[in-house]
Formats: sequence, structure tokens, C-alpha cells
Amino acid sequence: MSHITLIRHGQANTGARDEASYDCLSDLGHQQAVWLGDHLRGSGSHYPRVYCGTLNRHIETAASIGYADVVRDARLNEMEYFTLAEAMRDQHGLPIPEEREGFVEHLPKVFAAWAAGEIAEPYESWESFETRTRQVLAEIAAGEGPALVVTSGGLISVAMRQAMGLDTAATARVTLAIMNTSMHRLFPIGGHWSPVLFNAVPHLEAPDRHFAQTHL
Repeated sequence: MSHITLIRHGQANTGARDEASYDCLSDLGHQQAVWLGDHLRGSGSHYPRVYCGTLNRHIETAASIGYADVVRDARLNEMEYFTLAEAMRDQHGLPIPEEREGFVEHLPKVFAAWAAGEIAEPYESWESFETRTRQVLAEIAAGEGPALVVTSGGLISVAMRQAMGLDTAATARVTLAIMNTSMHRLFPIGGHWSPVLFNAVPHLEAPDRHFAQTHL
């Protein structure tokens, strides 16, 4: 098993309230990714294999980091959170938040209902999301050399759930914590994944970049 470094995409369209309009980087999102690329090159990090999902925000992030030639795999795509949120509104009367503070309470409720099968006819089941996350990371890990994977916060949190045996509530808390362009590393120890890095943003630690440590 080769170790995998997961990177969440840069800040996307924070004003969006649907999947299509969310799926593009903001100017800050591009800058976050450029800074990350500078950090990786400056630290001598070498990734012979680079992957990303097929969403625009994944592809744009990889390109701004400096990786234009990447393997795109739809299994690395994010859950459709806005689609799930609309289902929760329509089926359970749960309003969709307008600000980040509202999502802190909203996301755990969506995760709990989704995992429990309480959302009728979801676009994708919780089990399917977990399965594709497990399968694609296992396939990437079977390759030669370390891999860098540009994806989204939900997939990263499920990868951590599987590595650490987290329950659904803890998985939701992990999702909320993940910053844009943060790095997370899974390392094989004893035949199992162990997280050796979580939510690292060394490229945003300088005082004049603190403003760029975003969650949404």
C-alpha cells in the first residue's frame, strides 16, 4: 500500500445554493491552491501519481497547484450536499441555512438522516458513497509510489471515518473542520490506514495569510 495525501479543493462559490453554481473556485480558492503548489515544490514533495475528481473545483484546484495532467475519477467526487439538503427541506421541513453558522447544526442532521436511510430516494445512498470512497482509495493505494488526490471535504471525512472507525456524528464534525486546500495523509501501518496528517495548511500559516484559512 502506498501512502495517499488527500487535498480538499480551494474555496468555491460560497454564495451558491445549488450544486451547479457551487462548482467553481473563487479567486481566493485559486490563490490558496497556488500557495499550496509553491509550498509543495519548496518542500521538495514528490508525487509521481496525481488524481482528482471530475468536478470543476477539483480540476481547477489541481491546475492551480501546478498539476494539469492528472487522472480524473468520478468516484472522487463529493456528495451532492445541496441535493440532500433540498430533500431534507422537502421531506422533513429542515430549512437550508444561509450562513456558515447554520451549517454547523444543519450538516450533522443531514448526515444522520442520510446514513439512517431516512431520506426517501436519495440521488446516492450513504452506503454507495462509503463504498466508492473505499474502493477508489484502495485502488490508488495499490499503485507504485505516493499519490496526491484532490477531492472534497465529505470524501476526506469518510476516508477518516473508515480509517478511525468514527460514528456518523463524529464524521460530520470532521467534515465541518476541514479547511480549503488542507492536506490529509493516510499511511499504511499493519495493513490498515492510519492518518498521520489531518487538516494541515502550512501554506496558510503566515500571519498575512490567516484570512485564507477558510471552511466554506
